[in-house]
Amino acid sequence: MKNDLSQEGVPVPPLHWCSEGCPLHAGSDAGDALEYNPNLLDDPQWPCGKHKRVLIFASYMTTVIEYVKPSDLKKDMNETFREKFPHVKLTLSKIRSLKREMRNLSEECSLEPVTVSMAYVYFEKLVLQGKLNKHNRKLCAGACVLLAAKISSDLRRSEVKQLIDKLEERFRFNRRDLIGFEFTVLVALELALYLPESQVLPHYRRLTQQF
Repeated sequence: MKNDLSQEGVPVPPLHWCSEGCPLHAGSDAGDALEYNPNLLDDPQWPCGKHKRVLIFASYMTTVIEYVKPSDLKKDMNETFREKFPHVKLTLSKIRSLKREMRNLSEECSLEPVTVSMAYVYFEKLVLQGKLNKHNRKLCAGACVLLAAKISSDLRRSEVKQLIDKLEERFRFNRRDLIGFEFTVLVALELALYLPESQVLPHYRRLTQQF
């Protein structure tokens, strides 16, 4: 099997873990057309879905959310998300679960909130472009944390090794796969690792309220 090539002719590791057998950077036309919104996946309105009722009165408007079992709420949230973004192969609850894992690992490794925020942006961009699936999601999450740490922090070699050890332990993948996937994610992001403040700041604000 031949390696796929980027536009510059640099070989990209074949992604044998993708269910479709296609490289991560192949993407989705529907996803590529989306403009990244850092508030989209953390929008508190997602869990409300069909259980939210808006009451409009003469002088004010209020929202009433009926009680729903957590399992039903989760199911409805995922269905609503899938209807709006059919090209995304992961459920919204799984996406949020992976982000929690990224945050928890970053806390263990004493990474700054700005680093986690950058990792979130990388990860969400790939999610919303439809480039992730159940086979590559953990490798992508790990690679996004690793890239963000290298860009935003002045890590020593020993600290990079420690971070890779933690990533390997938490996400249960082989470090060789992680290192190979790191370059694939870099290509998928079109080398755009330096992010505008408008994309990072919303995540940073939410994280600093949680740390």
